[in-house]
Amino acid sequence: MKILYTLATLLLFSFAGAQDKQPYQLYNAKGKKTTYKKLLETAEGADVVLFGEHHDDALIHWLELEFAKDLSEKKKLVMGAEMIEADNQDELDSYLNGTINQKAFDTLARLWNNHKTDYKPLVDFAKSKNIKFIATNVPRRYASMVYKKGFGALDSLPAAEKAWIAPLPIAYDATLPGYVKMLEMMGGHGGDNLPKAQAVKDATMAHFIAKNLEKGSVFIHYNGTYHSDNYEGINWYLKREKPQVKIITIAAVTQADIMNLEKEHLNKADFILVVDEDMTKTY
Repeated sequence: MKILYTLATLLLFSFAGAQDKQPYQLYNAKGKKTTYKKLLETAEGADVVLFGEHHDDALIHWLELEFAKDLSEKKKLVMGAEMIEADNQDELDSYLNGTINQKAFDTLARLWNNHKTDYKPLVDFAKSKNIKFIATNVPRRYASMVYKKGFGALDSLPAAEKAWIAPLPIAYDATLPGYVKMLEMMGGHGGDNLPKAQAVKDATMAHFIAKNLEKGSVFIHYNGTYHSDNYEGINWYLKREKPQVKIITIAAVTQADIMNLEKEHLNKADFILVVDEDMTKTY
């Protein structure tokens, strides 16, 4: 009878699990399932959370907002994002303090095409809670200059424009696996300057995060996951500038089966956010 009861219990849980559809699952670096609660608890003890995202994933954008809301109840926040460039900080500040409205902000700042659906909710949350929001990314025209002519192209910029870039000269390690992989994926197209253009973005985002750290606060930074995967990119530059900073990384991946982390994603971040590949895309 005891054996029959055990079998019946296993079947019941198996059936329940099959019916319990969920759109995402969190894992730790070693591939063990973890929880949103654990992510929040860990983030409370961090100085910086690098929230790696897929720019078109509806669920990730929802989770980014919920994470900011929940963490703000426990810690003071500073927020920032790749999606707004450093030379638009004045326009962003004017929107946050109510000097200009959304229409003016849209006109004056170079916002991404999906800002309204995907990033406006984050900025508006910061506005509603009087949270600083930092435009961290390098102006794209300077990344383009590096892509065409290398880091040296930045040297001739006026001092006022250099203020929107990480301090020169830009540190660079061409052997970092992420930059090597970028060249491999592009089949060599773009030459050595391709990863350098990525590096100037990573360095600049790290610089503005470091510049706006506040004691007792957590800086949540939203960026494409490739900018912080494998503890490289922003993480690498931020550690150079602030060696003692406590960073938590989140990497976003998609899988057909979210209940088993694929080996290629192990050690990609402190928390690996696996989203069902059928999740709705925002563009």
